Amino acid sequence: MLQDKILVTAALPYANGPIHLGHLSGAYLPADIYTRYQRLKGRDIIFICGSDEHGVPITISADKEKVNPNVIIDRYHEINKKAFKQFGMSFDIYSRTSIPIHHETAKEFFLEFYNRGLLSEKKTLQFFDEKVKMFLPDRYVEGTCPKCGYEEARSDECENCGAPYEPSELKNPKSKITGQTPVLKETSHWYFPLGNYQRRLEEYVSEMNEKFGWKENVLNQCRSWFKDGLKDRAYTRDLDWGVAVPLPDAKGKVLYVWFEAVLGYISATKELSKQRGDENLWKDYWQDEHTKYVAFIGKDNIVFHTIIFPAMLMAWNDGKNDKYVLPQNVPANEFLNFEGKKFSKSRNWGIDVIDFLEQFPADSLRYTLAANLPENRDTDFYWKEFQMRHNSELADILGNFVNRTLTFVHKHFDGKVPARSKVETIDTEMLELLKSFPFKISELFEKYKLRDGVSEMMNLARAGNKYFNDSEPWKTIKNDKEKCAATINICLNMIYTLAEVISPVIPNASEKIFKMLNSGIVKWDDCANADLPEGHQLNNAEILFAKIEDPVIEQQIAKLNVSAPVQKPELQPQISIDDFMKIELRTARIIEAERVKKSDKLIKLKVDLGFEQRQVIAGIGKSFEPEELINKKVVVAANLKPAKLMGLESQGMILAVEKEDGSFSLLTFDEKVNNGTRAK
Repeated sequence: MLQDKILVTAALPYANGPIHLGHLSGAYLPADIYTRYQRLKGRDIIFICGSDEHGVPITISADKEKVNPNVIIDRYHEINKKAFKQFGMSFDIYSRTSIPIHHETAKEFFLEFYNRGLLSEKKTLQFFDEKVKMFLPDRYVEGTCPKCGYEEARSDECENCGAPYEPSELKNPKSKITGQTPVLKETSHWYFPLGNYQRRLEEYVSEMNEKFGWKENVLNQCRSWFKDGLKDRAYTRDLDWGVAVPLPDAKGKVLYVWFEAVLGYISATKELSKQRGDENLWKDYWQDEHTKYVAFIGKDNIVFHTIIFPAMLMAWNDGKNDKYVLPQNVPANEFLNFEGKKFSKSRNWGIDVIDFLEQFPADSLRYTLAANLPENRDTDFYWKEFQMRHNSELADILGNFVNRTLTFVHKHFDGKVPARSKVETIDTEMLELLKSFPFKISELFEKYKLRDGVSEMMNLARAGNKYFNDSEPWKTIKNDKEKCAATINICLNMIYTLAEVISPVIPNASEKIFKMLNSGIVKWDDCANADLPEGHQLNNAEILFAKIEDPVIEQQIAKLNVSAPVQKPELQPQISIDDFMKIELRTARIIEAERVKKSDKLIKLKVDLGFEQRQVIAGIGKSFEPEELINKKVVVAANLKPAKLMGLESQGMILAVEKEDGSFSLLTFDEKVNNGTRAK
C-alpha cells in the first residue's frame, strides 16, 4: 500500500567549495529524477536540501583565505544554490545550517538526550596547539601513522591503511595551522551511546531491506559496522565554529557536525513550513507514521544515514509522543570519476557544475549522468561519451523522431493531428507497446533503478523511429493518405507519451515538446492512453538538441592536457647494489582475496610463492574488487619482516604503481613465469 506522503532528502553539500559533476551523480540528480517522477504520479511529496555550513572543512577554507567562516559559507551557499537551479534541481527548499531555526533544532535534540541522562561525559587526550591556544580537530593534525608509516596520517585514523589509533600513538605530529608540534591536553566531551541501539538498528535495517530492498553496498557497510560492534560516539568537539553546546560549562565546544548536520533536514522542513504559512506543516511529513522517507546520498555518507541518524531518531522517539519517521530506504550511489581519475581540487582535475553549464545545456548533462549513474559501482564521465550521448541519442534518436514527425504534419496535414481511422497490425502492435513503457519505467523508478529507467525512456524514442521508418509515411502520403494519417497520429501520441516520461530526466526538452504539441502535461499513469484529438492544432517544430561539434569537445579535452611542470621527486638516500640485492622480489599468484572489515582500502590476500603460501595485506581496495585479483601474477617483496595492519599480519608487500589520482596499478607478469621466480 502506498504511503500518504513522501519525504525526500538529498545529502547537504559542504559550503566550502563549488559542487562538481560527481556530487550531482552521487546524490542530487537521482533524488531529483525520483521526486519529479513521484509528482507526476500525483503523490504528496516534498524535496529537502541545503548547505552544510559547520565543521572543520569550513574553518580550513576560512583559515587559508584568512577570513571569517561566514564569508566562506555565504559565498558557496549562493554559488551552489545557483548551480543547482541552472541544473534543474526541483527542491522545495534549499536551506542552510547556519540559520537560527537549525541551531534551535540541533540544541533541542542535544538537550533532550542530555536531560534524560542518555549522554555521558568522558575525559580524553586531544592535541592542543599552544601557539594559537586551541584544541586541534583531526584534520588540523598531521603525522606518521604508527601502523604503516604513512606520513600524512590524521590524529585518529590513517587514510592510507585505515587503521584507527589513539592520538598519543601518532608519530611526529604537526599542527597544520602553525607547523608546531602540538601537545596532548586533557579535554572532556559528551558521548552518545550508539552501542545501546545496535540490536534495534540491526532489526531496523533487516526489516527495511526485507520490505523495500536496500542496495547491497548500503547493506555491506551496515553489516561491517554491526560486526565490529557499535561504540559510544562523541557528540561534541572543541571548536569555535558550529552549533554551541547549550550548557553553561561548555564554552568553546560545539555539537559534532555529523550529529547536527543530519538534523538540517528537519530544520529545513520547518523553514519551508514557515514560508508556506503553516508552522506545523513539517510534522505532517516527519511525524506521520505513514510517511515514506527516502534519503539520497553518496556512499561516503551511508553510515551516518543508516546508523547514526536513525539511532538519534530512535532515542528521541523513546521519550516522546511526537515520534519521527526513520528512512525507509537509503539508495546510496557509488562515485563518479572524471576521465578515469577521481575529482581532485588540489590537482585541478574535474569541472564544476557552474562552469559546465556556462557552455553546455543542462538537459544534456542530466541525461549523460543519468544514463551512467554509479548505482552499483564507480563510473566515469568522459567528454567523448558526453558528446556521443548528446549527438547520437538526444539529437539523432529523440530529437530526430520529434522533428521529423512534426515537420511532416505541418507539410502534409496543415499542422493538425490527422485521424486514426485506418489501423493495421503494425499500428495496433505499436499502440500496445506504447502503453507498456510508462509502467515499465515506473516499476524501475520505484525500485531506484533510475539508470535502467532512463534506458527504457530512450528505447521508446528508438521504437518511434523504427515505427516511422517501417510505416514509410513518405510513400503512403502519395497512395494511401488514410494509412499515412494513422501512422502520423500514432507517432504524435508516442511523442506525447515521450514528453511525459522524459520529464523527470530532461525537463527542459519535455517542456519544449509539450509546447510544440500545444498541450499540457498529464498524470503519469494517463500519458500512454491520452490521445491528442483529431484536428488539434500543433505549434511549429523546433530543434530540440543542436549537435555538439568535435572542435568544441576537443577544446575541453585539450584543457586536461595542460599539466603543471613536472617536479623532481625527493629521492631516498642512495643505496649500494649489495643493499638492493638483499630485497627478495619474487613472483606470486593471488589465490584468495577479501576485503578487510571496516576498511575500504585494505584487501587481505593469500599468495602462492611456489615454495609456500602467505597472507599479505595490501592497501589497494579502492582500485580493485577482490574477485578481479584472483589468479593475477604479481611481484612480492618476500623477505620483509611481518607487520600488522588493523590486527592482521602481513607477510610481505605487493608491488604497485600509484597513479596521479591516487589509484594503483599492479606490476603483473605472464602466466608462463613460475611462482617464486626472483625479479632482478
